[in-house]
Amino acid sequence: MEVEMSDKKTLIVGATTNPSRYAHYAASMFAEREMDFVPIGIKKGKVFGREILDLKTKPELSDIHTITLYIGPQHQEEWMDYLLSLNPKRIIFNPGTENPEFFNKAKEKGVYVVPACTLVMLSTGQF
Repeated sequence: MEVEMSDKKTLIVGATTNPSRYAHYAASMFAEREMDFVPIGIKKGKVFGREILDLKTKPELSDIHTITLYIGPQHQEEWMDYLLSLNPKRIIFNPGTENPEFFNKAKEKGVYVVPACTLVMLSTGQF
């Protein structure tokens, strides 16, 4: 069964209220398209009516289809196991977030890894 775009609950890792950041722009695109997203990061605040969850607390989340990363490889290590424990179907490594170790760990768990830009994927209907 094909998964509808709107059914792909997406975790935006590195969410921020700073409008000049790509993670913020991604949240705006999800909100505009009325797609389900969960912002998570180390910054506090709200993006498009949704509270940014505190990554440091590793909140319990369910039904995460896609994780889109906006944190660099140097900041990923401490969150890798947590993010994989959410059992995503797909992880999108946005430009600058590519990490061979994380790629391999995710692939070993059967997660589809995509080195791509979420913004482009959304803009071109490839999400």
